[in-house]
Amino acid sequence: MSGSHYEPYGWEHWPDEPWLSYQFRRALGEAGVGGGTVSESFLAASRMDPVDKESWHREWRRVADASRERAQTAEHNRHFITARDCFLRATNQYRSAEFWLDPADPRRLETFGRCEDSFRSAGRYFRPPVEHVSIPYLGDKVLYANLLKSPLADDPQPLLIAVGGLDSFKEEMLFMVGKAALDRGIACLFVDGPGQGATLRREGLTTRFDYEVPIAACIDWLASRQDIDQARIALSGSSLGGYYAARAASFEHRLAAAVSHGGQWDLGQQWANRDENHGLAMHIKWVFGTETMAAAREKASAFRLAGAIEGMSCPYLIVHGGHDVLGVAQATTLYDYAKAHGVDVTLRVVDAEETGAEHCQHDNPTVGMEIIADWLCDRFGIDQAAAPGAPRAS
Repeated sequence: MSGSHYEPYGWEHWPDEPWLSYQFRRALGEAGVGGGTVSESFLAASRMDPVDKESWHREWRRVADASRERAQTAEHNRHFITARDCFLRATNQYRSAEFWLDPADPRRLETFGRCEDSFRSAGRYFRPPVEHVSIPYLGDKVLYANLLKSPLADDPQPLLIAVGGLDSFKEEMLFMVGKAALDRGIACLFVDGPGQGATLRREGLTTRFDYEVPIAACIDWLASRQDIDQARIALSGSSLGGYYAARAASFEHRLAAAVSHGGQWDLGQQWANRDENHGLAMHIKWVFGTETMAAAREKASAFRLAGAIEGMSCPYLIVHGGHDVLGVAQATTLYDYAKAHGVDVTLRVVDAEETGAEHCQHDNPTVGMEIIADWLCDRFGIDQAAAPGAPRAS
């Protein structure tokens, strides 16, 4: 751990291995919102060799298995709150354990299955219990999702659809954006869209530039729910999902609000110099369904918001870290363009003094999710001084 130190974007654990440090910072930050514990995270890291990604899998798997075993023991003893919390920690620890495995490695799907199963087990002890759903999509395909109702609001509840990005998926959304929304009376639908989570791993669906198509399928499915307020459905996308959310909201006008949790403007431009040696090349090729980075860059050239964002008619929030690993220029360009084209857009850059200055506030996700959830309350007319989830008096 020699050389470990604090940067404006958070804890830098292995300075010579920035991509592993970034992923460790992500896990460490999410420990603060129930996705692990600080000590377990440092214990796992202390046993890793940062140039050996096999040790990353082994040590995260070790603490994840221990959390799951504690959860099962607590469940057996009818200590259901402890069981829920331990299953949630195991969920995110399995997510970390899976991260660097090759997509063809059979351990990848097996570890992902343990992540899903741990969240499913935790979900039994939410009130109301989590609903695990399959949303019809493109013939016989489905989008996998988790529906969480807030215990703090009456029906019909406002709802946040939350999607991840290049390497985040539905089980992580609770620790990135969902917890604060639920605490304010906003239900959540955590979705694995094309190129994400179970939809990529089980359905073989890679990503697409026109993300309004899967989001429309989600809203179509929600239309049958009497317990959801159809006039107050918002969409949040994190990381690459910042593009997905902005693109979808530019064409899907049933959305009442949209959030880019990480501003994305032009992916082809951003990836112009990414080659086979890039730290996330494996993930990029898998998610984009390509054999080479050159082919991924070509496909990414369609992922641009110029010519699309003009169509957005709902309020729009961009939350971006001031020391984001991807820089700030994409977010500010997006904001300037959207504002110039009449979009009701707000840009919130999180600085180092607040913490949360990393990409998607991975160093301190509490900050990002509070900004997003409070903004949604304002858009949805939720008065936090009244009964949780109650609409503001007119």
